[in-house]
Amino acid sequence: MCHIIATVACILLTLFHAFNDVSCGHRDITAARLENVTQTITRILEGYDIRLRPNFGGDPLHVGMDLTIASFDAISEVNMDYTITMYLNQYWRDERLAFNAYVPTHETGDTYGDMLTLSGDFTEKIWVPDTFFANDKNSFLHDVTERNKLVRLSGDGTVTYGMRFTTTLACMMDLHYYPLDSQNCTVEIESYGYTVKDVLMYWKPTPVRGVKDAELPQFTILGYETNDRKEELATGIYQRLSLSFKLQRNIGYFVFQTYLPSILIVMLSWVSFWINHEATSARVALGITTVLTMTTISTGVRSSLPRISYVKAIDIYLVMCFVFVFAALLEYAAVNYTYWGARAKKKPKKNKEERLIIGKLNEKSESYSTAEDIIELQDLRMSPIASLRNRHYTNTIGSTESDTLDFAKFPPSFRISRNYGASSRCGLRHRGTKGKL
Repeated sequence: MCHIIATVACILLTLFHAFNDVSCGHRDITAARLENVTQTITRILEGYDIRLRPNFGGDPLHVGMDLTIASFDAISEVNMDYTITMYLNQYWRDERLAFNAYVPTHETGDTYGDMLTLSGDFTEKIWVPDTFFANDKNSFLHDVTERNKLVRLSGDGTVTYGMRFTTTLACMMDLHYYPLDSQNCTVEIESYGYTVKDVLMYWKPTPVRGVKDAELPQFTILGYETNDRKEELATGIYQRLSLSFKLQRNIGYFVFQTYLPSILIVMLSWVSFWINHEATSARVALGITTVLTMTTISTGVRSSLPRISYVKAIDIYLVMCFVFVFAALLEYAAVNYTYWGARAKKKPKKNKEERLIIGKLNEKSESYSTAEDIIELQDLRMSPIASLRNRHYTNTIGSTESDTLDFAKFPPSFRISRNYGASSRCGLRHRGTKGKL
């Protein structure tokens, strides 16, 4: 039993020493690699001239490009531009940076030594392409928490240079069919100083990523297209890479903000056709309100568009709505003018007929009237209240039969302190009942 325990203890001790030897070996290899990388970077930067492109004086340098779309931030019709956030990766080979820092070993099987991932500050010590965006208006490189740049250096001198930035690019839009339009917005990439004799840019096999995941509030991305061409400028011929996005505008926003309100306003202006033409205040107020509302809608639409000279589709629609609303207001003016004009023509004729009838009636009344049938009120104050006036009139007539009046029948405010019994008529001549005509 003791022999077995001793054997197991020896085995465990042997394994422990072997594990320590492996760990120490890994630590030694890691330390050696770190020292080797530092020496390699120092060695490749010795005598390195960042002012000269790779293969200077020889064939043009080929620089590969690919983009990853992070997001579409905004599209402005007023400024004719759009803002996009993306990752730009550039690939080229610089033989001056070639190294063989690590050789894979059978013990570790590690091949990671063929590529070094360095900080973005390393680009300040090596040559990088002077890439710029030809249609750029404003751009900035993100720097939270550090500058969003990466450099990867392969053993054969291949460099991968990536960055993340937001840029505002010009996009000349054709708004003839706005808001039922489609737009093509491009990304133009070009070398600023190196002509095709020095640098040739090309798209990688997968040039663009992330387009399917990008979303826009007012547009739908139908697809994209990449191409390259040579651009001849005053300083030479340059290679230009172009990425074009096909954008289709969504009409849902305009249906609820423009089309539906304008339709309802036009229908509201037609309500005046069912209002009596003599209700001037109601019809004029309704007409003016609808006209001003259409003007407000048109102003709101124009405020979100540039000051362009050609006519847009929405302009034609809003103008026709305004014509319908304004025509409803003019319709009432025409009806009102026609109605009162015809009535004014009939009025002289009607007045003439009335004068003739009144003349005949006066002639008949004169033939039946006498001197006592006319009432003349002289210095007699009549009550404005009908019941009291009738009572006063009856009492006055009764004065022809009675010499005195009962003043107690009158309220204090309408009592008359005049002696109507002193004279039989006292300036009052009674008109008897006329004979019926």
